[in-house]
Amino acid sequence: MKAYREAYQHSLADPRSFWSAAAEGISWFKKPSTILDDSRPPFYRWFTDGTLNTCFNALDRQVARGRADQLALIYDSPLADTRREFSFAELTEQAAKCAGVLRALGVVAGDRVLIYLPMIPEAVIAMLACARIGAVHSVVFGGFASAELAARISDAQPKVIISASCGIEPRGIVEYQPLIRAALKRSGHQPDHHLIVARPQLVVPPSAEQPGPVEHDWKQLMTSSAIQPTECVEVRGTDPLYILYTSGTTGKPKGIVRDNGGHAVALHWSMGNVFGIGAGDVFWAASDVGWVVGHSYIVYAPLLVGATTVLYEGKPIATPDAGAFWRVAAEHRVNALFTAPTAIRAIKKEDPDAALRRGHDLSQLRALFLAGERLDPDTYHWASDHLGIPVLDNWWQTETGWPIAANLRGLEPMPVKAGSATVPVPGYDVQVLDELGKPVAAGVEGSIAIRLPLPPGALTTLWGSEQRFLDSYLSAFDGYYLTGDGGYFDSEGYLFVLGRTDDVLNVAGHRLSSGQIEAVIASHPAVAECAVIGVHDPIKGQVPFALLVTKAGVSTSAADVGVAVRQLVREQIGPIASLARVEVVAALPKTRSGKIVRKAMRELADTGRLVVPSTIEDASVLEALRDTLAPLT
Repeated sequence: MKAYREAYQHSLADPRSFWSAAAEGISWFKKPSTILDDSRPPFYRWFTDGTLNTCFNALDRQVARGRADQLALIYDSPLADTRREFSFAELTEQAAKCAGVLRALGVVAGDRVLIYLPMIPEAVIAMLACARIGAVHSVVFGGFASAELAARISDAQPKVIISASCGIEPRGIVEYQPLIRAALKRSGHQPDHHLIVARPQLVVPPSAEQPGPVEHDWKQLMTSSAIQPTECVEVRGTDPLYILYTSGTTGKPKGIVRDNGGHAVALHWSMGNVFGIGAGDVFWAASDVGWVVGHSYIVYAPLLVGATTVLYEGKPIATPDAGAFWRVAAEHRVNALFTAPTAIRAIKKEDPDAALRRGHDLSQLRALFLAGERLDPDTYHWASDHLGIPVLDNWWQTETGWPIAANLRGLEPMPVKAGSATVPVPGYDVQVLDELGKPVAAGVEGSIAIRLPLPPGALTTLWGSEQRFLDSYLSAFDGYYLTGDGGYFDSEGYLFVLGRTDDVLNVAGHRLSSGQIEAVIASHPAVAECAVIGVHDPIKGQVPFALLVTKAGVSTSAADVGVAVRQLVREQIGPIASLARVEVVAALPKTRSGKIVRKAMRELADTGRLVVPSTIEDASVLEALRDTLAPLT
């Protein structure tokens, strides 16, 4: 691993030199002379005096380099029975026109634009258009309910919302406008304009009667001769590119802020060195633009290196079957596929012998990359055996924006160890710490932390809350970013990530706050207190399990309360947070300081082992849950 070790040591010993060289891969209006500004720790900033435009690097410069006719974006939707392709020239034209539309609606650099769209080309176009004029986009996953959407509108305070008339799921149409209008009623902020993409599956004309923002039809404005395309504006390397919200343990979403300069440099470097992808290749991240993988590896990173990106509106199964991924990969001659272990587990469950893979030519597929949750050895071996290509785990977070640990296919491929994300990526000084913040020996489990400064591309702060940024990530161990995950290094330096050390659930690669779900359940008038834990699921990784105590004198049956709280969670958070089970119990086990012992309950549910914490107030309360939780083992 000589090439890797040299690069890794260089990145830690002399980060300015390392990232200065990486910055040469980006086109700047003004090249940065200050690579790392460490004048205000722990707030480190990269490329502070450089200026650039992310959309220019993703689109315009690719056209200028002779890729005008190369495919930039392939849209494949089995749900809408539609396929569309955009060359780099066509995608540039669309992004420039959308940028002109936003300008006409009064959007200027620094304004926020909230994007609430399904997996359609307009989502990619809108994101790039924002980047083109220096606006800050905030993409919200279309599956989130109005309460979650309202919280993001209130926090980001967008000038414009861009949405669609509907999303499409295998079970049918999901109307977006009722969700948005309900969110606007709950929000403390009202945008000026609402731009609506009318999909043929549900045509809902803009209404002049609706209170709130002025509604506009996307197609009408995008085809208006009165609106001119807009060129790229010059922004500082430290100016924000986007806000992406992630669940927090308090229930209030955290707005991760990504800057322009560090983001472009890191993603460009990662495509070649981590994923082995360059100009002319076809890269498919089977995720959603509402999640960080969609931001980084559907929209920005492939385009930054001149690769073709695939936008897939479908599922790994049931659209129409468990061969959907192999059909897309073969048809579009995909060179690398990036998805979550959940997707592969779902395919394996429906097609255990991979019979549906055999009808597709996957000779162009060089690697399968998996992230979003722990890759279990069974799933790794199944995929490896049936695909006959490297199956590679990588580990990172919404906060970091690109892999913390990976098998670097472009820099130096390494032997795979099932259960390990392989090694820390250059730029990340990863340490496993004990409770006192001291590094532990190989093979010893601890809290995974990253020594500051974080590399380019990682979050720079939380939107509107610098103190919360400090409290959430930088306060546990002085000089370190706390990942919230636990794990260990083996004797060869391979990192094994074992799971969350806090109470954030990982459901099918999506992080959900237990506190957020508990707050919804606690709003039911019959509920006195509750706890939500993530329990093991063979397909989704984890699913939410709710235990609740009802108020004295409540006459409503436990079954009826369970039905009601399930519905509340679906309505206020969304289907992704659907409760797998709800149980009414006599009491919840707590420590003497009043904290619910969720870890002990998870242990009992996942393994059947009753581990009584030393700080527990009444061990008999935990013991009484043995029968309730044991059926999950």
